Amino acid sequence: MSNKPLLVVLSGAGMSAESGIKTFRDANGLWENHRIEDVASPEGFRANPNLVHDFYNQRRAQAMECEPNEGHLALVDLEKDFEVVIVTQNVDGLHEKAGSSTVIHLHGELAKACCIQLNCNFLEDIGGQPLHPSDCCPNGHPKRPFIVWFGENVPKLDDAAQWVRKAEYLVIIGTSLQVYPAAGLLYEAQPDAITYYIDPKPAPTPAHVKVIAEGAGKGVAILKEYLGVA
Repeated sequence: MSNKPLLVVLSGAGMSAESGIKTFRDANGLWENHRIEDVASPEGFRANPNLVHDFYNQRRAQAMECEPNEGHLALVDLEKDFEVVIVTQNVDGLHEKAGSSTVIHLHGELAKACCIQLNCNFLEDIGGQPLHPSDCCPNGHPKRPFIVWFGENVPKLDDAAQWVRKAEYLVIIGTSLQVYPAAGLLYEAQPDAITYYIDPKPAPTPAHVKVIAEGAGKGVAILKEYLGVA
């Protein structure tokens, strides 16, 4: 167990915006011109697996081309002074690409595939390779993107909440704090935890939260100044 102070980061889509990855959805409620229900739900996958695979194949290829931004890299640098645990809603893998040591993925990972059968423990790294409806696991069941869709449980939520409860510092980056259950993690922190919120358009937050109204790169640089490690 590290003797460094524990700093837990909750990161959302805005964390990766400066890397060229679009935020989750447009103002009109569409995601890359698709209805959310069509590409991010079990029902959508059953109705049109070709569409869903094509959608995530494109997202996966895009993520493979993107590089971590200054915000990602600055979080890695914080590991010199803190035990840093990243809890991310992002599926792009940029935290790992930057070199973060501990990353908990709430919503899955683009670079992995699993099985449509819930009781099948199949999971594989596929990197940037595309998935197709004909692809099956060793048990003969179709593969699907390793993504937590709307209406599905968030398996890592309890693990994330346990880390937040132990945090001495909580840093929220690039999230609207509107998507539950992930947004509820803010309220798992201890009353004496020092909490920062980095976002260029921050949502309303409790009075104790220190807001840094900047994007990820500049925001984490300011955070480091506040923490005395710049």
